[in-house]
Amino acid sequence: MSTTDPTGHIPPSAPVPGGTAHAAKEAAGKGAGKEAGKTSGKGAAKGAGKAAGKARAQGSIVPSATIAGRALVAVVAIMTFLAAITIGTALAVRTTASQWRSDVTREVTIQIRAGDAQATDAQVQAAADIARRTPGIADAHVLTPEETARLLEPWLGSGLDLGDLPVPRVVVLRLDGSGTADLARLKRTLTDKIPTATLDDHRSWSRRLVAVTDAVMLIGIVLVGLVGLATILSVVFATRAAVATNRSVVEVLHFVGARDGFIAAQFQRHFLKIGTQGGLIGGLAATAVFGAVAALPQFGLGGDPELPTVLGWLHPGVWGFLGIALAVVVVALATALTSRLTVYRTLRTIQ
Repeated sequence: MSTTDPTGHIPPSAPVPGGTAHAAKEAAGKGAGKEAGKTSGKGAAKGAGKAAGKARAQGSIVPSATIAGRALVAVVAIMTFLAAITIGTALAVRTTASQWRSDVTREVTIQIRAGDAQATDAQVQAAADIARRTPGIADAHVLTPEETARLLEPWLGSGLDLGDLPVPRVVVLRLDGSGTADLARLKRTLTDKIPTATLDDHRSWSRRLVAVTDAVMLIGIVLVGLVGLATILSVVFATRAAVATNRSVVEVLHFVGARDGFIAAQFQRHFLKIGTQGGLIGGLAATAVFGAVAALPQFGLGGDPELPTVLGWLHPGVWGFLGIALAVVVVALATALTSRLTVYRTLRTIQ
């Protein structure tokens, strides 16, 4: 049946075949666009969710076994070793100097210039008697020629006849520790009664020893500070490199709503492991070095106990080993904290 009237016009209510096709195309296009948008959004969200889930399943978004990670472990180990050696050496110097000073302050010496043998012997005995009568003096010991020769042996050698040399006689006074000895009065008494006698309380030597010890401790503190600064800078650069390498993963985690604390915790855990490994390696190496030095006397390599060499007194003691252990803990914690702060600052640039 024709849809035209007798006059040849098309009624307004009659459907137009061409228009129907056009409208259908528009509707189909809109529906396809909506479905494609939904599919694309769901796919992106699904992919992001899978990436985040994978990162959580792996326990860390930072690869644990990389060349950079192993290199950083080596750097941290070297820095910890240097810091531990510095701490142990400084404390060993302080302990040894304290022992020397304690020994020195407990003793005072009287020297009598050499002269006629009989007159010198009489003067030595008189000086010892005066010292014994002085309050605060526990004992006065006159060194024999053999004892004097052993004291001079490091400079003059052994087997020498000291009878032909003008070697002064020495009287060693041991203080009782009460602090009541009036050394100034004793010095005046000796000068008045025995003009050839001189009293040495080793105060100037003790002051120089204290100054040297303080200088060594100060140098040790500066060196430890420099080593710590170098370690922190190394961790900062390594953390930035790790964030840049895993930037895509970090951005995906941001897309699914991960907080900065979660991302920073992943890096912190990774670098805490690195700091702990490097710190333990460096600390154990330094402990092995000091242990080997302490064992040298057992093999006859530490020198004469009466004439200790550098290796003989280079022993950090209990406090030194505790300082090394503390250095290991501080390095591990500083590495983790530095990486966390660096990640926070880097994430601000990503956002």
